[in-house]
Amino acid sequence: MNQQNQFIDALNDPETQGSAFKKLIADYKERLYWHIRKIVIDHNDTDDVLQNTFLKVFENINKFKGNSNIYTWMYRIATNEALNYLGKKSRQVGVTSEEWIEKKTEKLESDVYFEGDAMELKLQKAIASLPEKQRLIFNMRYFEEIKYEKMSEILETSVGGLKASYHHAVKKIKNRINE
Repeated sequence: MNQQNQFIDALNDPETQGSAFKKLIADYKERLYWHIRKIVIDHNDTDDVLQNTFLKVFENINKFKGNSNIYTWMYRIATNEALNYLGKKSRQVGVTSEEWIEKKTEKLESDVYFEGDAMELKLQKAIASLPEKQRLIFNMRYFEEIKYEKMSEILETSVGGLKASYHHAVKKIKNRINE
């Protein structure tokens, strides 16, 4: 039995579940936080989505089949939770998800958790202007350096489609920055 399977067993065993879940959170909290933060932009929103993500993981760990790495599975949950959160929030105020993201990005300058300079802010605004799927793919590839094959597992999309989306995103970002 490999290490991941032993860990999954510990997560499913009522006697070891608590400590195993604490370890899971400690091991993946920061990576998932930054992945979610790139999707929802706002720190407080990110905390909400991260909490929802771990709740979903806890509730569904017994459904994890072990066909992929546990991080890939959690990453997919985090991505879906973040996108659902964006959709819900944007609908509540009557705007599209893209408009919601652009508004959040405009507020980055006053965000105490944002430490970027003027160029970083310009880049974030260019990224925010991308369609949702391109923005997600760009962030995963550019910032998190996720390989297309792994991204394909997470997003359940073809590698070719991901490469095309990334290429278009890069082009749009360059154009936006050079405006």
